[in-house]
Amino acid sequence: MRKTIVVIFTHLLLLWLSPLQAAISVDSARFWPAPEYTRLTLESKQVIQYNMFRLPNPDRLVIDLKNVKPGDALKALSNKISTDDPYIKSIRIAQHKPGVTRLVLDLKSEVKPQLFDLNPVGSYGHRLVLDIYPEKPIDPMMALLEAKQSDTQSSEVAPTQTNSLTTSDEKLNPTGKTEKAAPPKLQPRILIIAIDAGHGGEDPGAIGRKKSREKNVTLAIARKLKKLIDKEPNMRGVLIRNGDYFIPLRARVAKARKANADLFISIHADAFKKSNVRGSSVFTLSKNGASSATARWLAKKENEADLVGGVNIATQDPYLARTLLDLSQTATNSDSLKLADMVLNELGRINKLHRGHVEQAGFAVLKAPDIPSILVETAFITNPAEEKRLNNGKYQFKLSKALLKGIKRYFSQNPALSKPKLAFTN
Repeated sequence: MRKTIVVIFTHLLLLWLSPLQAAISVDSARFWPAPEYTRLTLESKQVIQYNMFRLPNPDRLVIDLKNVKPGDALKALSNKISTDDPYIKSIRIAQHKPGVTRLVLDLKSEVKPQLFDLNPVGSYGHRLVLDIYPEKPIDPMMALLEAKQSDTQSSEVAPTQTNSLTTSDEKLNPTGKTEKAAPPKLQPRILIIAIDAGHGGEDPGAIGRKKSREKNVTLAIARKLKKLIDKEPNMRGVLIRNGDYFIPLRARVAKARKANADLFISIHADAFKKSNVRGSSVFTLSKNGASSATARWLAKKENEADLVGGVNIATQDPYLARTLLDLSQTATNSDSLKLADMVLNELGRINKLHRGHVEQAGFAVLKAPDIPSILVETAFITNPAEEKRLNNGKYQFKLSKALLKGIKRYFSQNPALSKPKLAFTN
């Protein structure tokens, strides 16, 4: 009798637990459209099992979520699709069969999707991430840059016609004799400054006491700096990130190299557990350990951005078919230190310096082998006074102006106009 009761109780318990196991709830669903790809993130308290496949005519991407109920967060996704999203036309969510919720994404073009999960980190629970890349990658940043360079070159250099029987530096005089032509006038080439707004998308960066997010502050400063740089003759600013989306650290390096950048400036806003800590700092890459315990801690925190932002470690990002290169050129390291010192001096004119000298640590985002690179911690967003100033447009402009002054001082003492630039190859 007792055995029978135990068996019945066990069956009842299993029946009671079964719907609980099937009721995984998606707590948050987020879209992050970016120029290079669109990201969809589903966050839950448990790991979600999934299956993805494609259907043709019309082209659709189908994702089946096992043991997930189609709750409010999922149902709200259809209203989050932007009409100008280059890849997704619409999304439909419904219960396909018992225990399976199906997402159908109607596509606008041929794509390369990547679906992967992320373990809990920071304030995030389990995340299921879908990255949708175009079948043939395009780079809007490079298209804009090439257009500007083409316009500048066409306005500065007029086409000339040469006699096919003479060399480029010779011409025939009226007597038929060959004489040397005047050497062509050298035009100063455009200096490219890669401006990297730290963090973005799933990675908010540091958060201030008033809930200010580092990713928003850095983007605002980066945009102002670009405007100032673009007003300078023979200089152009290139934004590595120009919106609220995530870019892996090594992709930032790759984009700067693809843009043939002369300098790389990564903009951040520091954080610390004590709210009275304040001041600006400038860092360069160190191959031989950090210059201080604080620098080591900061580099570790910044290098963990990929964990928070979400990188698919199983498959290589189509934009990252290049290896993350170590800083191997002594000249580049030396130039980075010179640039950092000049930028730090200019920042010291508008804000207290956290330390009176340039620091070094192993920042992954500074590992371009051929571009002088610095990381600027503009101020401590966890300091109430500095947080307030970081959100002030006028102060953001002052910071940008200080950065530009440091850049111009660097070039005035280290002319790059005559230095050849190697084209970036895949």
